[in-house]
Amino acid sequence: MSHNTPWQLRMFRKTLKKQLRLHNLKKMLGAIKPGDKCLLVTSGDNNGAMNYNLRALGGQWSWADLEDTSIAEMSELLGDEVKHVTYDKLPYPDDYFDIVISIDCLEHMEHPVVFTKELQRITKPNGRVIITVPGGQKTKIANIIKNMVGMTKEKYGHVVDGYSARELNSFMEQANFKPVGKRTFSRFFTEMLELGINFMYVMVLAKKSKVEVEEGTIAPATEEQLRSVEKTYKMYSLIYPFFKIISSLDYLLFFTRGYVVIVEGRK
Repeated sequence: MSHNTPWQLRMFRKTLKKQLRLHNLKKMLGAIKPGDKCLLVTSGDNNGAMNYNLRALGGQWSWADLEDTSIAEMSELLGDEVKHVTYDKLPYPDDYFDIVISIDCLEHMEHPVVFTKELQRITKPNGRVIITVPGGQKTKIANIIKNMVGMTKEKYGHVVDGYSARELNSFMEQANFKPVGKRTFSRFFTEMLELGINFMYVMVLAKKSKVEVEEGTIAPATEEQLRSVEKTYKMYSLIYPFFKIISSLDYLLFFTRGYVVIVEGRK
């Protein structure tokens, strides 16, 4: 990509889990009809690149975020309004969307079922909702290591570590969705690489930065924050191909569940 490419898209090309998330969402979404009304809801850890890539799949998209840190730059990238919303009152009519996607939102809130019921309210009958969250299983090795090095749920801005597919399906059933599918991704090697990257940013770079970084921010969320770690980011970009190779070792662990959960429900 050229340097004229928006920083969000260049940064996205150097991510591990976000690219895996997009790949798995594409698999789950399948074909999107041109007239389908679609909504993506995120919660802060989003600079607009995921929105940009989902929009390329087709459909008529709307955007919402539970945090306001990156909304201005997201809106500029997309050329669309990104609404700052609250989890308990989404500003959309009943039975409006064909497809609703929530990326890593539920782990940030005290009452996830309230939010899931809001997703149900704005989804058309027979419409689809897709929810992603960290798995959060405390007994998994990478999660044990995260807590050992101080990367607790609070460092990620989470209320809980995450949810299992069973717990997500329970939330969906309480909101009158019928669970119809699930996937997991990001196994041990990818998780450990991401942990190292997040640890370096949260524990070292963000503390030295002259730019204010809000609690719970695990990677640069604005262009200003990215510029403040430019030298380190350039080094990371150089070694990223090696990270990609290590991440691909996850394929050797195909028999295990990934650390990120995606579930789909129908109204």
